[in-house]
Amino acid sequence: MDFIYIIAGLVLLFVGGEISLRGAIALAKKLGVSPAIIGLTVIGFGTSAPELLVTVKAALHGQPDLAIANVVGSNISNILLILGVGGLIYPLVCDPKALRRDGTAMVLAMALLTGLAMTGWIVFWQGVMMLCALVSFLVWSYYQDKKQDDAAELHEKETEEMQNVPENWLIIAAFIILGLIGLVGGANILVIGAVNIATSFGIPESVIGLTIVALGTSLPELAATAVAAMRRHTDVAIGNVVGSCLFNVLSILCITAMITPLEIADDIAHIDVWVMMAACLALGPLLLKDYKICRWDAGFLLVAYFVYIGSLAFRVPGLMG
Repeated sequence: MDFIYIIAGLVLLFVGGEISLRGAIALAKKLGVSPAIIGLTVIGFGTSAPELLVTVKAALHGQPDLAIANVVGSNISNILLILGVGGLIYPLVCDPKALRRDGTAMVLAMALLTGLAMTGWIVFWQGVMMLCALVSFLVWSYYQDKKQDDAAELHEKETEEMQNVPENWLIIAAFIILGLIGLVGGANILVIGAVNIATSFGIPESVIGLTIVALGTSLPELAATAVAAMRRHTDVAIGNVVGSCLFNVLSILCITAMITPLEIADDIAHIDVWVMMAACLALGPLLLKDYKICRWDAGFLLVAYFVYIGSLAFRVPGLMG
């Protein structure tokens, strides 16, 4: 039953995230919000909704390892797995000027999380600090996007990528409500299933969070990146991942820490956040080399991801003999 809970939870999170995101985009368009701002805020928050619900749920039920591991693992899978898959489908070419602003913000956000991990906790005042950083970035980005810079054009492309957006008010409301129900319900049963499996098989919650849960909550980004790569909209594929990683840190962890303090396990603080940081920094040379992630680069990212996932076996008591 626990495996069924996990599968059902992942399905509900994916479907709930997708339809709530489309409803939110439709609502923003109805309210006259510009495509660039929709791409920056609505899509950024929307694609991180599964991680948010799972992280808050796990933290409130006394599973901080699962909560933190979900965010860290999602960022690792976003960069290594999702960009790797996208790059194998079609080489991911980007305009460095378009990603400079959001990419720099992503690196700073991950550096902030790495620093906080060294303290062992993320508490209320640190959550407030992260919220202020996020709001400051969004306000600054809003005024930059009004100038129609390269980043604004990229956010507009992200909005254009979203298909099947409803136009009727009742359908928009139904999308948002049903999507939220799916997200809440999916997060609930996914956490139940993951914790039960961890307890039954003696697998640390951090390992479950870094693998099954992190990959599951990253499914919207994986789907969006694969579709963008198949359509040859490769700058959008990279932009989706950068935005998701940024919001995973600054929105999810700040909201969760303001609800309940988050303790960071030693293995996550000393290993996984550094893997996340290394993956983030590795993007720079790959992109700046020739402004693209070619299939060889994509293969390197995928090999790195599977080596990392394989290394987690050493943390499971008795599995490695």
